[in-house]
Amino acid sequence: MRSLRPGSPLFSSEKVTVPIHVASATENRSIQFHQYHLEDMGRVRVRKVCDLEDREVTQSEIGKGYEVSKDNVIPISDAELSNLPLPTAKAIEIQAFVPLDAIDPIRIGEGYYLVPDGQVAAKPYKLLRQALGRSSKVAIAKYAWSGRERLGLLRVREDVIVLHAMRWPDEVRDPAAVDPPTADVSDQEIDEAVKLIERMTRDDLEGDEFQDAYTEALAKVIDAKREDRALPEMPEPAEQPGQVLDLMAALTESVSKAKASRGEDADVHDMPKKTAKKQPVKKATAKKTARKSKSA
Repeated sequence: MRSLRPGSPLFSSEKVTVPIHVASATENRSIQFHQYHLEDMGRVRVRKVCDLEDREVTQSEIGKGYEVSKDNVIPISDAELSNLPLPTAKAIEIQAFVPLDAIDPIRIGEGYYLVPDGQVAAKPYKLLRQALGRSSKVAIAKYAWSGRERLGLLRVREDVIVLHAMRWPDEVRDPAAVDPPTADVSDQEIDEAVKLIERMTRDDLEGDEFQDAYTEALAKVIDAKREDRALPEMPEPAEQPGQVLDLMAALTESVSKAKASRGEDADVHDMPKKTAKKQPVKKATAKKTARKSKSA
C-alpha cells in the first residue's frame, strides 16, 4: 500500500492480493467555529512562517524533517516514506484472525470502508468478506499510515469490509494509573442496578435519545442570534447540583420509570424504612414545672 488514502492501496493476505480504495466510514456533523478578533470581528488565522527568513511560506515549500539537534535536521520526503523497506508500507497485511470479543474495545479506533478497486478485485474482496462473516471472526492486520506502522482490525459491516485503526498495547494506559475513591455498596443495591440494566436493555440504538442534542441546541442559539431573537432558555435540571441522593431510592425510581416507559406495571418493592429508636421520655417533677412557670 503506497499510503492508506483513497487511490490504489493493496490489501494482501498470504498469496492473495486485493486492490482496494479507502473511504471514510464516518463524518463530522458538529458545528465548526473560527477564531475572530472580538473588537472588529476580523478573522484570526494561523500563518506558517519560516524562522530563518521571517516570511510566510506556501504549502509547496513545506516538507518533513527529523531534528537530530537544533543545527542538524534530516529532511524526509513523502516518496521516501512511501518506499520504506517494510512490507506493510505497500499493503495491509493480515497477521491473524480472532474473535471480536477477544479484543478490548479501548484499543479500537476510527473506521474506514475498504472498497474493491475495479472488477479484478471484486471476487477476492467478496470471498474475504463472506469468509469473515461466516467465521464470525475479525482479522488483525498491519499497515503503514501517516509516517508509522499501525495495527488494524478488519470486520464486516453489511456488504463492506471495515478497517478500524487499533492502538498498540503500549498506547493503552494501565487502569492502575487511575485511583478512584473507595466506596461500599450492598448486595441489594447491586440487585437493583442489575434490574435497571435488564429493564433498559434493547436490541437497537434507534430513537431520539441517541441523537446529537448538543449540536441541535447550538444551532438554535445561532439561529436566535442571527434573527436577533431571545436566546432559548436552559431547562431546569432534575436534581440540584451537589445534592446527596439516596442511591437505593434513585435505583428503585429508575427501575420504576423503565417499567413505565415500556408500559409495564411499575410495581417496585418499598424500601425498608429505618425506624428511629424511641428515646425514654423523662417525666418532669412538680418542682421543675413550677420553676419553668416562674421563669416564663
